[in-house]
Amino acid sequence: MFRTALLSAVLALAGYAAAAWLTHGFQVWTAEGARRLEVALQPVPSPAVGIDGPGIAPQALSQHLADGQSVTLVDFVYTRCQSVCLAMGNSFQQMQRVLQERQVRGGKVRLLSISFDGAHDTPGVLQAYASKLSADPALWRFVRVPDPRATQRLLADFQVVVVPDGRGDFEHNAAFLVIDQKGRLVRIFDYAEQQLALDYALHLAGAAAPSPSSSP
Repeated sequence: MFRTALLSAVLALAGYAAAAWLTHGFQVWTAEGARRLEVALQPVPSPAVGIDGPGIAPQALSQHLADGQSVTLVDFVYTRCQSVCLAMGNSFQQMQRVLQERQVRGGKVRLLSISFDGAHDTPGVLQAYASKLSADPALWRFVRVPDPRATQRLLADFQVVVVPDGRGDFEHNAAFLVIDQKGRLVRIFDYAEQQLALDYALHLAGAAAPSPSSSP
């Protein structure tokens, strides 16, 4: 009986230790939660993958994001998407409206939509998509990563999951990524947390959060 009790205690302790390790000290219980916590504790530098897009000369993403002036809210999309990408586009439209009302331009906070479907989403396609969403280029830009291998590197570094569904579309996780003035991924917010994402970006940029009356 004593041996059984001792074995049970050892197993329970091992299970507790494993759970504590897997959940970062019981702070998270999901892979997405772990991803967010890891980024908050250890910012991720933006990779130097090549990008291009309407109104943007070919350059490294790290160069574009690390301008020393702007905090950037990033989402990952593809223009043929008829589901979550539309919802995220709507969220960026609302954020853009708040930034326009606050006249946060040419710095401070900006929006960037990155297409992971670079073969289809050429700069011309992205321009048409941006026009459809009434994107203000002073605040909201669209880019792609032309090289598929570089796209995979970017997705891996930022832990964005993209899975082809075999019908020309993709399943992917949806979130707003906050990139600081040094080009580092510092926070990840669920796409339903658009106000939190915007407030945090404004705080990081040194601007006050929008008042309730100007919230989307």
